Amino acid sequence: MVGYAFMGAAHSQAWRTVNRVYDLPARARMALICGRDTGKVAEAADRLGWEAYTTDWRDLIARDDIDVVDVCTPGDSHAEIALAALAAGKHVLCEKPLANTVSEARAMAAAAATAQAAGVRSMCGFNYRRVPAVTMMRQMVADGRLGVIRHVRATYLQDWIVDPQFPLVWRLQKDKAGSGALGDIGAHIIDLTQYVTGQLITGVSAVTETFVKERPLPAGSSGLAATLDGDGHRPATGPVTVDDAAVFVARLDGGALATYEASRFATGRKNALRVEINGSLGSVVFDLERLNELEFYDATRPAAEQGFSRILVTEGEHPYMSAWWPPGHIIGYEHSFTHQMRDFIEAVATGVDPAPSFADALQVQLVLDAVSRSAELGSSWTDVEPALATVAA
Repeated sequence: MVGYAFMGAAHSQAWRTVNRVYDLPARARMALICGRDTGKVAEAADRLGWEAYTTDWRDLIARDDIDVVDVCTPGDSHAEIALAALAAGKHVLCEKPLANTVSEARAMAAAAATAQAAGVRSMCGFNYRRVPAVTMMRQMVADGRLGVIRHVRATYLQDWIVDPQFPLVWRLQKDKAGSGALGDIGAHIIDLTQYVTGQLITGVSAVTETFVKERPLPAGSSGLAATLDGDGHRPATGPVTVDDAAVFVARLDGGALATYEASRFATGRKNALRVEINGSLGSVVFDLERLNELEFYDATRPAAEQGFSRILVTEGEHPYMSAWWPPGHIIGYEHSFTHQMRDFIEAVATGVDPAPSFADALQVQLVLDAVSRSAELGSSWTDVEPALATVAA
């Protein structure tokens, strides 16, 4: 695995846990973790359960006993690491968004398609697909419980940079992150809504905004946290080069209308992802802060019995739940990563292509690109390029 901060810790927990929970056709051995700082990666290896550590990701590529490379770095290094790993015949799990640019994502999807022919698998880590309630939500839509999908409403709201004195971490720099709230959290709701509905976004009209243009330079940072210099002097500042918030309307290829909002300036909202799907026969709502639940409105019921009902997604027959606890004993955020590793190991071990593929992730990247271009052009309507046509090109 490359990276050991926020996502590195989440992925490590999942790799440690997955074979202890699920009976799988292969067992994960946590052989080698990579990070740039020798002291920090050594400490992370010991704390997170890795056998060894290195400061050069090329060491992972060179070792014959490593079958899988898990990329948990900032987006500016995804393409280089993933392309080298695929070329060396390693299976690759790469965090979202797939890359910082469409051209990088296009190259990664093409390389994955070439590697696939040789039995080398790849997957992008959109972990919220693996929340049991989300997977059930998708099944309800696929089973026709909502009828014809008419509206999609998706928001992902955080507030961790609302303080203008919060330091200029890598997530606020375009050369490292690619974009701001749009790519960091907007990518999640783009993928999640397309996954749940089975419909792809075909066009968008968008606005983006950067509320705080300059921020103090950090003395150190990790994940979503950072520190300023403690010398009592006014710290140097640098420009914020990404969006703080993105809002857009969209059309989906099945005819639905959709609205999306991604913000890291929603004061009081910590990790508030919410998706609502309205159809001709009913509606369903998912809220990440109540991730074991769905709200379901069944319009086929008699009028006197209609109303939103709460479904507690903890039964053994619910997706992924058979390996966990008795009904009503809830699970949490970290379990979505365990489910992700379960699906990835099973796919690799049985020779099946896992999802979402790099081609799926490229399609999300193309939506992000269309949103950015629309915002730059005064919210003009902007079509999303088809991902398959891009890979073929």
